[in-house]
Formats: sequence, C-alpha cells, structure tokens
Amino acid sequence: MIQIQNKVDCCGCNACGDVCAHHAITFKTDIEGFWYPEVDKDKCTDCHLCEKVCPILNVKELHNDYETPLCYAAMHKNYEVRFDSTSGGLFSAFAEKIYRDGGYVGGAVFNDDWSIRHFISNDKTDLPRLRSSKYAQSDATGIYKQVKDLLNKGEKILICSAPCQIAALKFFLRKDYENLYTLDFICRGVNSPKIERKEDEDDEKEYGAKIVYKKSKNKELGWKNLTYKVIFANGQVRYLTRNNNIATRGYLTTNVFSRPSCYDCKFKGAQRHSDITLADFWGIEKVDKSMDDNLGTSLVLIHSQKGKQLFDSVQQKVKAVEVSFEETVRKNPMMLKSQPAPLVDRDAFYKDLDKGTFNEVANKYFPWGKAGIRIKVQNLKMVVKDYLHTCGKSPVQLCRFFYYNFIKQNIKSNFKKGAFLFLAKHAVVNIHAKARIELNSAFLVGTPAIKGSKLETRLWMQEGALLKIDSRFGCLYGSDIEIFKGAQLIVHNDLFNQKNGGSNIGLTIICGNRIEIGEECMMGRNVTIRDNNGHHYLSMQGYKESKPVTIGKHVWICEGATIMQGVKIGDGAIIGAHSVVYSNVPPFSLVSGNPAKVVQTNVYWKY
Repeated sequence: MIQIQNKVDCCGCNACGDVCAHHAITFKTDIEGFWYPEVDKDKCTDCHLCEKVCPILNVKELHNDYETPLCYAAMHKNYEVRFDSTSGGLFSAFAEKIYRDGGYVGGAVFNDDWSIRHFISNDKTDLPRLRSSKYAQSDATGIYKQVKDLLNKGEKILICSAPCQIAALKFFLRKDYENLYTLDFICRGVNSPKIERKEDEDDEKEYGAKIVYKKSKNKELGWKNLTYKVIFANGQVRYLTRNNNIATRGYLTTNVFSRPSCYDCKFKGAQRHSDITLADFWGIEKVDKSMDDNLGTSLVLIHSQKGKQLFDSVQQKVKAVEVSFEETVRKNPMMLKSQPAPLVDRDAFYKDLDKGTFNEVANKYFPWGKAGIRIKVQNLKMVVKDYLHTCGKSPVQLCRFFYYNFIKQNIKSNFKKGAFLFLAKHAVVNIHAKARIELNSAFLVGTPAIKGSKLETRLWMQEGALLKIDSRFGCLYGSDIEIFKGAQLIVHNDLFNQKNGGSNIGLTIICGNRIEIGEECMMGRNVTIRDNNGHHYLSMQGYKESKPVTIGKHVWICEGATIMQGVKIGDGAIIGAHSVVYSNVPPFSLVSGNPAKVVQTNVYWKY
C-alpha cells in the first residue's frame, strides 16, 4: 500500500485514490496546503494497485518517437484567443480541433471558490474555463477514471496536465490508446493552494468585495509584464505587474511556494510521457523577432508521431516556425532541471502563514529590498532618458528644469521616484503662485515627436488649481492643458509607479472642476477632455455647467474623441475615433459615434 514516509515522495497527483476500488485512500491536507494520501487499513486489500500507478515509484527511462523533440515557436492567429490565453494560444488550437472531431477536452479549471480541479467535457463552451495557466496545484480526483471510461467507449480525448499528472495517467491506463492525446507543460513547480487562497483573502478585504474574475499573465499590459488581473464584485479592477506583485516576487525569488517533491522533480528532461509539451517561449525576441509581439508566444515540443499529427492538423489556425532544441532551453531552463531549494525557512514560513495574512508574511519573508533598489535605479535611468528626449542639451533648458523642480515652491518633485516636471523647449507654462503641482511620477510636457518642430504646448494653472501626477504621463507637442481656479487634474497610479500613460499630438484638457485619469490611459491625436461648458448656461432642468470626469485604468481614447462633462469611463474601455462621449461607458467595452454608444462588450486591448 501507499505509505508516504517522506513528503518529497508524493507529487499529489491523486491517481492512487482513483485506482482504489475499495475507497481505502483519502487525501488529507497539511499545514502547507498540500494533500497526501492516507490508507484506511481496514478497507485495504493489499492489491498494490496504488503503488503501480504512482508516478514517482514507477519512474523509468523514457523513449519517445523523437530522440530530441521537434521544437516550434507558435501562436494562434485569432487575437481574441491569444488575449484570453496565458501564452500563445496553442492549447486552444488543439482543443478546437478535438471539439470539431466530437471529442473531449480536459484540464484544470477554477471552482466557484477559486480552488482548482481537473475537469473534462465535450462542450466547446467550456474552453474559456480550461485555457490559461492556473498557478496552484489542481485536484485531479476522479479524472483518471473518467478518462479511462471515455477511452474505453471509443471517445477521442485531449488532456493537458502537469508532467507528473500525465505520467500518473499513463500508469493508471496501463496501455496506449490511439484516441488519447496528452499535453504537459514546462513546470517550475506546483504552488500551494493555501497561498493562493490567503492572497485572495487579502485582496477581497482590501477592495471590500469578492473576486469574480482573475487571470495570471493577462495580456492588456503586455505578456512580458506577467500581469495579474483581478475584477471584484463591486466593479473595481486591479492590475499587478511583475514589478509590483509581491506574490510573483515570492514565487520567483524564494522557491518556498512549491510542493516538496518539486525540488527533486522526476519528470524533467527532453523525454516526456506526453505527446506534446507546451510553454511560454521566453526569449523568443532573441530567436525570431517576427514571432514576438508581446501578446504571447508558445513553445511547442513534440515527442511523438501522434503529437506531430495533431500539430499538423491545426496549421491553418496557427503561425509557427521551427527552432532548434538548444534555442528553446536557453531561456527555459526548468525544462531540464528542478526548482532550487527554498531560500527562506520553509517551516517558519508556513507556520506564520497559518496565523497571519499573506501580506504580513510576504513582507516578512520577501520584502521588496533589493527589488526596490533595482526599481530606483530604473527610475534614475528613466529620468536621464526623459530629460534628454524632452528638454534636450541646452543650458537654458537645464536651468529651466532646476528652476521648476527645485526652486519653485509650489511644485513638489520626488527625486527618489524620478518624479519631475519635464518641459520641452516650446512648452509655455503659466502656473499661479497659489496653484500646486504634486509629482509622484514624471510629467512630460510638449515632448517633440519630430526633431526641430516649434509647435507650442501650453500648461496654464489658475489660483488654487491642483495638478497631481501619480503615474508617468506625457503629452506630445501641440497640447493645451488648462486647470481653472480651484480645479483638480489627477493622474492616478498603483504601487511603485511602473505603469505609463500619455497622449499623442494635440491633447486638450479643460478642467474647471475635477478630472481623474487612471493609469495606463492612452490617447490618440487631438483628443479633448473637458468637465465644463466654459461658463455657458442652458435653460434646462438639472443643467450644471460643470461636472467631474473620471477615466478608469487602461482606457484607450482614439483620435479626435471628445469626453464631455460628468462622464465616467470604466476600466479597459475603448473610445472610438471622433466619438463624442456624453454618458458613462461600461468597463471593457468599445463605444463609438456621436453620441457614443456601446458597439461591443468584453473587448480587451494592448499597446
């Protein structure tokens, strides 16, 4: 019978529980959040089937059809699929093929409480649930029996799982099935479900609402940013990139999140139990720039002739180029080697996690420290780049820079964050002595797109006006920003100010009340934002000459669009070219026209 004496000898695949006909095996979760089998000796008949399906006990040398896998960089041609995938969308391409053939597709899905389990169906509407990586261990209880029953009925099946789970499936089935296609992935290590649950609890407490959507490696800020996106029931949206997500930092730098068996993984190497291995193709920009658009590129490793046939069958759906095995390993070392041992005290970490919040424990065991220093160095480099690009090398411009950032009392710069006011040569500035500028990130005014251009940019702030920049924001030449008496213009941001926003030529902002712009807001040419009617009054019931404007995070305002007073634009929305927006815009929607109306919902974009 299965007897786990050392936790490194169990990968948590759940296969032993599925194979036991007498229900003698249950799974108990330890303080770390990982489950391990326990045998009821009164029910056990010593049939030893549990030992025969254990992938760790049955590790042996593999011989695939190809001694070295066939290697490809690939991406799905459908942008909608790629946006909703965590890599290049190849799993979706394979799944679509199996669904078309009337088959079943299996993999990890989120439960209602955001725990993770394995699931299989022949309903193609389940594909959005199945696609995308889930960064905690999945409960595979029952999946092995389901797969075997379906195979014996002659059903075609595609299943994607961790390498250890695919190995367990092969030992469970005991024979090869021509109607089974298996995918695994390059695995850094399976994370504890407890860590993800504790992180969710902190997020829900901070935002005051339950999580209704979450996605790792969201593409809206670019695939390489490793963005974690969360939507809450109250409509708030959170984007965390690799630079400001402490959970990502902990995972990548401490190695403490993973299961003990991951530090001596038995399923590494070029030879696999699967037909195809999928992964992110990190470093693709060094291999083939035509395959890198920062929307996700898949690495595809083909181990069997069956896998090659499946790959060939989706060629109309994907763009692919063959690469060498050496090129794939260079930036994907976890293909061949196990995760290093934890760099913090593992026992103490999980004991503290059991008693405290995730953020408390994270700040104790992996505070920003050196990462914060690295970001400060990046900020300093950005200051030099912004200065040279906007201000040039003129001594007059240097004096102007020092005057506004270090001498003028009503402008508060932040040297540590690289937060300065950068004024181009043809930027005209009129700031009232009782106006105030608060800079927590860089503000670039009049940056020339064409060298030598004399197109004027204006910044005018009246008495009591406030301009607050929390996110790096730039307006190209030809812009006109006017903040009237007592009015407030605020550009928001999140932790560490790593996200950018900005406008193209000809931005006009007329602020007579309050205008708020979220992080990563991008604007095309000749965009106008105004919260007032310039002291014009109408004999209309309920008419107000001025109402605040709020623009959410990661909003794209296209060329010639006008945002009128009182408008609230939801996160991720797109405002079509030359649209005039008079009413609120829902999050993640595309609006167009005059007046602007919703033409599509659940739409996403990347700059």
